[in-house]
Amino acid sequence: MTHNQRVLATLREHQHDMVADLTRLVEMESPTDNKSALDRLGEHLAARLQHLGAQVEVFPQAQAGDHLRARWESGDAEGDGGLLLLCHMDTVWDMGTLAERPVVIRDGRLFGPGAFDMKGGIVIALWAIRVLRGLKIMPKRRVTLLLTSDEETGSKTSRPIVEMEALQHDAVLVLEPAQPPNAALKTWRKGVGAYQVRTTGVSAHAGAAHDQGVNAIEELAHQVVAIQALTDYTAGTTVNVGVVSGGTRGNVVPQSAWARVDVRVMNQAEADRLDRSLRSLQPHLKGASVEVTGGINRPPMVRTAAGVSLFQEAAEIASELGFSVTETGTGGGSDGNFTAALGVPTLDGLGVVGDGGHAQHENAVISSLPERAALLAGLLRA
Repeated sequence: MTHNQRVLATLREHQHDMVADLTRLVEMESPTDNKSALDRLGEHLAARLQHLGAQVEVFPQAQAGDHLRARWESGDAEGDGGLLLLCHMDTVWDMGTLAERPVVIRDGRLFGPGAFDMKGGIVIALWAIRVLRGLKIMPKRRVTLLLTSDEETGSKTSRPIVEMEALQHDAVLVLEPAQPPNAALKTWRKGVGAYQVRTTGVSAHAGAAHDQGVNAIEELAHQVVAIQALTDYTAGTTVNVGVVSGGTRGNVVPQSAWARVDVRVMNQAEADRLDRSLRSLQPHLKGASVEVTGGINRPPMVRTAAGVSLFQEAAEIASELGFSVTETGTGGGSDGNFTAALGVPTLDGLGVVGDGGHAQHENAVISSLPERAALLAGLLRA
């Protein structure tokens, strides 16, 4: 039996304990906008990580939840290279969601808010390290686990820490969930942009002085058509006007209106094209104006030879463990977008298998917990 196979066998013996850990983490609700809840979860995880022999550092935040860094030094090349594991503690679910949808285990799956995205990934990271230490086969390189608190809202406070750590490591392994329906690993992700388009007109009485007004909603309608036309499916680019609002009352020609625009791109060239196009929008109505704010907040995670090499390594380890993994990408973003854009080899989707991210039926496949933890352990040692 190889080291990797021993790790998997040990993890399967502890599958019940892994489920208990995942249940506890899910029951510690941690929406991005609740600092106190996130900090309670962070304190719990910091204690767990210290018990696993990590040097734990807390990055305090005034508004967001505090971020955590856990580090295991190899002793051979302290401070140089190694592997960075990325997880986030925050979820999209408001406090109280658990009362409506408590943890349920059914048909080999654990259902619960945040189980798939991405508390299952945290459990996998903890247990990969625990078993490697228990079997005394920790890798002879530095391993760092970064747990952030604001990934779901764009990583505004954690991005500098993510990028700083990535540049100090040889590669990045992201514990975001595997991609449904085939539980694939991710070697690319689209870049993500968020823009707001605001139109301004001239208010007037809709009955007595209609001809003196300039309707900002009418102007916005012209802009929406132009913006939607920027989508290019052949290039993998999508542009979506997802929210619109404007006006005050039905008998007033509206002076202002606005729209929120979501952008997804495969590469930086498309990101630049869309940014230029959006910022050059011109008004259609005389007397109206258009203002565009926002931008690309996650650069594209482009498929590279280095990322594919990491995937191939993972595929070989999975085969040794008795299962297979496939390669794919997604339109959703993660902190892996930031690290890959820096040129650091990055492999994503190493977290739990399941389905329903950000959805009512969110769930994690229980049998995947030991399998994915063994896969991660193998990558740490490879």
